[in-house]
Amino acid sequence: MGSHRRLAQSGFDRGAGSALSVLSVAAAALGAVSAVPATAAPHDDTRAEVDRLYEEAEKATEAYNTADERADTLRGQVGVAQDHIARQQERINGLREQLGSLAGAQYRSGGLDPSLALLFSDDPEEYLAKASVLDRITAHQAGELRELQGAMRELTQERAEAAGRLAELEKSRKAVVRHKRTVEQKLAKARQLLNTLPSAERAAFDRASRSGRDSMADLSGAVPASGRAGAAVAAVRSALGKPYVWGANGPTGFDCSGLMQWSYAQAGISLPRTSQAQAHAGRRVPLSQARPGDIVTYRSDSSHVGMYVGNGQVIHAPYPGAPVRYDPVGMMPVSSVTRP
Repeated sequence: MGSHRRLAQSGFDRGAGSALSVLSVAAAALGAVSAVPATAAPHDDTRAEVDRLYEEAEKATEAYNTADERADTLRGQVGVAQDHIARQQERINGLREQLGSLAGAQYRSGGLDPSLALLFSDDPEEYLAKASVLDRITAHQAGELRELQGAMRELTQERAEAAGRLAELEKSRKAVVRHKRTVEQKLAKARQLLNTLPSAERAAFDRASRSGRDSMADLSGAVPASGRAGAAVAAVRSALGKPYVWGANGPTGFDCSGLMQWSYAQAGISLPRTSQAQAHAGRRVPLSQARPGDIVTYRSDSSHVGMYVGNGQVIHAPYPGAPVRYDPVGMMPVSSVTRP
């Protein structure tokens, strides 16, 4: 996950604020669900509520991934700063030892007033030569020490700022985890609600993915995947049946963006962690020109993502409780198609 410049307050504040804002809205929206008695909800309403819960949970997951990725980046920056400071400190300690030795030599040879030392010297010219060299060395070392001490102060300040930002982000991440726990509790209630449906309808819901299945694009003529795209398609197919897991990017479980990141990593391509960032990780193409291996993001906020694999199908990690699987590319509104 770069250079180690001074961290910008504004970027962090916007990122963390956005994540917490999304989660607060999600929590508020989810709060109303538990008040609806399961037995009073018509079957269609039950399915709609469960679908909405899954959507809000997915947005919370992506917000969690964003905050966690920022924390990892900051940890790396703090570590580099600490290493740099340690190296500078070692240099300063070495200079102090040298200066101490020089100061001792000066004291031993110059315990008398310089004019008297010169008067009593057996070789005045040698004394003057040594004194001149000693003065030059001492002045040079003292100047270098001042420079390094200034650099150390600056680096210490940067480390303190980075550590402060990391502490703030850790607080944000913990808040995200708390929201995540709340959403998981709501998902458990949603599952209970789903279990009130007749078995045939419950099975149909588990097989179905999202709304909008009838608006599929005809992509049956797509060019077969090859090269790195082909390797990514092979990887994503190997993940079929693996469980959806919060914040996971393989190999035993995945969330939606984690599945894309892992699949392309098997092809030697590094993708960003979140679906929003993955939407910009390549060249945009129209849905009508989608090829196997293209990344398809969904909803206006790009909060869900899958990989197009041909024949009008994507492979994606749908939501908690549903394994990685095939679904129609038009399962919900497409936001973008990106070719890494």
